[in-house]
Amino acid sequence: MLYSPSEVLFAFSLTLFAGLSTGIGSALAFFAKKTDTRFLTGALGFSAGVMIYVSMIEIFVKGRVALESAEGASMGYLYTTLAFFAGILLIALIDKLVPSFENPHEIRDPSDMEISDEAELKRRKNLHRMGMFSALAIAIHNFPEGLATFVGGLQDPALGLSIAVAIAIHNIPEGIAVSVPLYYATGSRKKAFFYSFLSGVSEPVGAMIGYFLLFRYFNDFVFGLLFAVVAGIMVFISLDELLPTAEKYGEHHIAMYGVVGGMAVMAVSLLLFV
Repeated sequence: MLYSPSEVLFAFSLTLFAGLSTGIGSALAFFAKKTDTRFLTGALGFSAGVMIYVSMIEIFVKGRVALESAEGASMGYLYTTLAFFAGILLIALIDKLVPSFENPHEIRDPSDMEISDEAELKRRKNLHRMGMFSALAIAIHNFPEGLATFVGGLQDPALGLSIAVAIAIHNIPEGIAVSVPLYYATGSRKKAFFYSFLSGVSEPVGAMIGYFLLFRYFNDFVFGLLFAVVAGIMVFISLDELLPTAEKYGEHHIAMYGVVGGMAVMAVSLLLFV
């Protein structure tokens, strides 16, 4: 299946937008004395709602339709189900390989990173290591997310835009996780922003690598598998990372309002393009 340069460019632009939103997190960390956890809780809940709804209602279904057209009803449904759980297994393995204390979805408040006079050099070293490992962890996570956004934008521009917005919101706290420890370790906003930016670049890089490896094989079967895998990845990210991080701050109802709001916005946006 061939795509025009404009279609590929649009899908890539969505991925670039989603990946570089880590820079927004960096800016929030630099210009806010204290992170607004209520806002982050609601935003993470909203992102989770969008991702869960679009994964189960739209992406999984699109994958199933494509695979059933290629392989028949029973085998197509079987492949969709297997690919969905393969996506969950893939992102779970990535999370398993990243040490929990370097988890990129741990939002750290800037006030918690201030360095006292005691053991300053040791703390600076630890903070620097924390920031660098967070950047690496985010880069690893962003590869499959970049492919998810790219494939969605290539197959359905409206769907791709929805995925990109959800992942962009989800990437904002990742930017904070990288920039805050690096800023307090080095005292340099430029260095902290650079590494945060670099971690986000891995998202469009992941999209391009996936495209150049698979574009010759794009057909209903491949697209169906990719969509089902993407659905599994997004559901796992929502349930394992976004919602627990939102709940961590004790704002249960704000997180749930965000989830419902994200689902409602996603539902309305999909209805508008029917």
